This record gives sequence, structure tokens and C-alpha cells, in this order.
Amino acid sequence: MELSEQNVKKQRPVHIDLQTIRFPATAIASILHRISGVIMLFAVGILIWVLNESLASPESFAGLQSLFDNLLVKFVIWGILTALGYHLIVGLRHLIMDTGRWEELASGLASAKIAFVLSAAFSIIVGIWVW
Repeated sequence: MELSEQNVKKQRPVHIDLQTIRFPATAIASILHRISGVIMLFAVGILIWVLNESLASPESFAGLQSLFDNLLVKFVIWGILTALGYHLIVGLRHLIMDTGRWEELASGLASAKIAFVLSAAFSIIVGIWVW
């Protein structure tokens, strides 16, 4: 092993404390985009069930309407719509970045922060609509 390889191995941390690492906004946007995708994967089952119940009969539609009066159900629907909105907004950001724009650090950071603001506004609007 060469001397430079030994120096590199000595400089590497043995234990990385992930709680002290501060991720940039671009990394947080990307990680949350993946998490919202997983949430939507499970939400598809719920939404298909809701669609099936709403179309089955007038009685099942009425039962579904009464189910939506529950606070927990409203919260779940709000969470699904928020995840969908966030995934859409940040997905559009990723598509724009795939075209070669916003790849620099400053513009990528600005686009991530704008995506957070738009997602928060969308979440508030959806919350008002659901409740």
C-alpha cells in the first residue's frame, strides 16, 4: 500500500454520527420526494378502495360520505393529497434539472426552497379544502 493510500484511510472517520450531519435543502428535497413516492404507493390502494365504494351503489356512497366526517379519515386524505402535491412539485423540479437547468449549487438550492414553499402552500390549500 502506498503512503498516500495510508493517509487517506487514516483521515476517514471511523464512526459517522448521522444526527450531527446537516443535509442541504437539495438533499432534503430529494429524500422527501422518495418518501412521498412510497406514501403514494400505499395511498393508491386506499384511493382505489374509495373509488370502488363510491361507485358500487348509492348506499355505499352514502356510507363513504359519512366516513369522511371522521377527523382521522380527513387527516389521512389530507396526508395523501399533500404527498401527491409534494411529489408532483418536486418531480417537476427534477424533470427541469434533467434538462440541464438548475444544476448549479445556488440555483439548485433556490429551486429546492421554492419547491418547499409551493408544497407548503399547496398543503395549506388542500387542508382548507378537506376541512
